[in-house]
Amino acid sequence: MSEEIELVLLESEEKMDGAVAHAKREFATIRTGRASSAFIEKLPVEAYGVAMTLQELATFSVPEARQLIITPHDMANVEPIERAIRNSDIGLSPSNDGRAIRLSFPPLTNERRKELVKVVNNMAEEAKGRARSVRRSARKDLEDLEKEGGISEDDIERAEKSLDELTRNTEGEIEAARESKEKELLEV
Repeated sequence: MSEEIELVLLESEEKMDGAVAHAKREFATIRTGRASSAFIEKLPVEAYGVAMTLQELATFSVPEARQLIITPHDMANVEPIERAIRNSDIGLSPSNDGRAIRLSFPPLTNERRKELVKVVNNMAEEAKGRARSVRRSARKDLEDLEKEGGISEDDIERAEKSLDELTRNTEGEIEAARESKEKELLEV
């Protein structure tokens, strides 16, 4: 295979790996009834006159399955962090002891679990769509290379087969992550 084809395939693989990683990060933001800092790490907090993420301002610990403790690096940020959590749409009420903020995660209802599974399924479909979009773009690049000449039809055909296999593997990884998250959500 020519260097140009290998470059197209390598770039496609990187983009598809990115789609898988993005999907997994998205899945991590879906609450399962268990305490997890991934749920709030990116929450914007007004501190020191600028917007910062909660992850930049505090550490997290999970002493129990349904409890998350947020400990600010600077005690002056306890109030701004608490305010940011109250003003967000996460549906949790923070309790503040002056040094740390405690979040208690209520158990999920069966109905809510099923709604969250639908959300995860939609996220997975979007991720698969991104992978297919990468494949379409790569196929166009391969067609352009073929039109420019110097690359055989057989090489293009082999590259397209590699691209299809890469897409199937990527979709499989996304599906495995989706199934894992669904199992986690439906676990009582």
